[in-house]
Amino acid sequence: VLAVLGLEAAAPGECELSRLLQDKLQYEMRLQYMKHNFPIDYTVQVQYEEVLRPSNITRLRNGTVSEAALRYLWFHVSSQAVLRIREVLPEKHPSWKYTQELGQLFDALGKEYSKYRQTDVEAVVADLVKLVHSAGAESRRKAVRPKALLDNCLKVMRMLYGAPCEWGTT
Repeated sequence: VLAVLGLEAAAPGECELSRLLQDKLQYEMRLQYMKHNFPIDYTVQVQYEEVLRPSNITRLRNGTVSEAALRYLWFHVSSQAVLRIREVLPEKHPSWKYTQELGQLFDALGKEYSKYRQTDVEAVVADLVKLVHSAGAESRRKAVRPKALLDNCLKVMRMLYGAPCEWGTT
């Protein structure tokens, strides 16, 4: 279905926005805004499904999930992670502006993904997206450091966008 819709390849808008995100997620910025500006060992409560690691992507790829569906999943999980971090920050926090800028980039990327419908992606991805956005999953929570959430976001983004957007390995 996705190939028919022309969504298999990353759209130019996706590539440009993901490149901007990659610039915002540089190691020094993640370290400064997500580690140094937080108390030692500070964690954010997230659902298990809100932690998307490269190993999850590899497992889904081996299950023949399309690249477009994986990017769709990454977008939902990563934008939700930024929201989780923003929820704990007061407006005067030194990391507020940084997370706001990340949120704006994800909002712009969301416009690219607005053409996707959950019925257009594999059931396993649609189910995961529903879980990420479901309320009341309090019992399925885990504590994760803010920097770790963004580290995973960047690693998975590089896996999913590196080749289709022809990024160098920087």
